Amino acid sequence: MTSNQIIKLLPYKHPFLFVDELTEIYSEGITGHYHFRTDEYFYQGHFKKTAVTPGVILTECMAQIGLVCLGIYMLKAELSEEKQLQIALTSSQVDFFIPVYPDDIVTVISEKEVFRFNKLKCKVKMLNEKGELVCRGQISGMIKT
Repeated sequence: MTSNQIIKLLPYKHPFLFVDELTEIYSEGITGHYHFRTDEYFYQGHFKKTAVTPGVILTECMAQIGLVCLGIYMLKAELSEEKQLQIALTSSQVDFFIPVYPDDIVTVISEKEVFRFNKLKCKVKMLNEKGELVCRGQISGMIKT
C-alpha cells in the first residue's frame, strides 16, 4: 500500500486533514510530514499577537499520521474505498516542549507498541525542521471497518 493510497483512505478532509505525505511505512512504524500553512483556520484566534499552533491540533496531527495512517497500513487487507473506516481515539498522553508556528513543517515518527483486537497503541514524537523535539507521547485508538 502506497502513501497516497493510505492518505486517500483517511476519513478527514481539509481543513481537518493534517497529513501531507508519508515517507516511511512498515509494520512497526510510520513517518510523515505536515506543513502548517499560514492561513490555517485555528491561527485566527490563537493567540492575538503571535499565532501558535494549539496543542490539541499537534496531538491530532500526531494521531492522524502516527495512529490512523499506521492502522490503515496494518489493516490494508480489510480496507477499500467503499468500506467506511471507523476510528475512536481511546487515550493520549502528550508532553509539549516547543511551539509550532505558522509555516512550520513538522515530522511525525510513530512506533507501534501494541496492536491487538483492532486497538493500536503507539509511541509518537513530533520534530520541527531543525530536528528539535516539539512533543512526544503515547496515543491509542480503536480502528475498524
